Amino acid sequence: MDHKIITISRQYGSGGRIIGQKLADELGIPFYDNELINLAAEKTGLSKECFKEAESVSTGNLLLSLTTLTPTVDSYGLPLNEKIFLVQSQVIKEVAEQGSCVIVGRSADYVLSENPNCINVFIHAELEDRVKRAVELYGLDAKNVESAVLKTDKKRAGYYNYFTGRKWGKLENYDLSINTSKISLDDVVYILKTYVEKR
Repeated sequence: MDHKIITISRQYGSGGRIIGQKLADELGIPFYDNELINLAAEKTGLSKECFKEAESVSTGNLLLSLTTLTPTVDSYGLPLNEKIFLVQSQVIKEVAEQGSCVIVGRSADYVLSENPNCINVFIHAELEDRVKRAVELYGLDAKNVESAVLKTDKKRAGYYNYFTGRKWGKLENYDLSINTSKISLDDVVYILKTYVEKR
């Protein structure tokens, strides 16, 4: 396979991470999700918790230019969550340069928007299906699960919108958008694999 980077953005409970992992296995290429946090933490010396917390702290209307990122990110004077975004973005660019891979979340579609080898996917599903998956696979408490699912999506949208200036989930930002309520996760993997190989 030629050098291809597949980014997967997803609604919580839609199965996007599972799809990303299976797709990477099918294609025989690296898979990055929380691994990006580990790499960024190593790069900065900050704890992994700092990176996880920063993703839920995004208010205002900042648009960062990623085209000027250098291997040593100059982030003097920036708030911690913005420094973390810059470092994480640098890590995403570095792993994309190394070869084909699947990257889940982290606004990777935006970070790699100038990379011609990038294929951007958005995975979504009906709320009831996402709630069911959150309880059965992710172990969320059934009592408050719908609220938790919606809250997680709101955080993801806020983080993405804040750092990219784009609207999370907007079709124009992706090559493919797939509703996993209409098709099995394995079939989604098959469709994505076929798309990647045909492109």
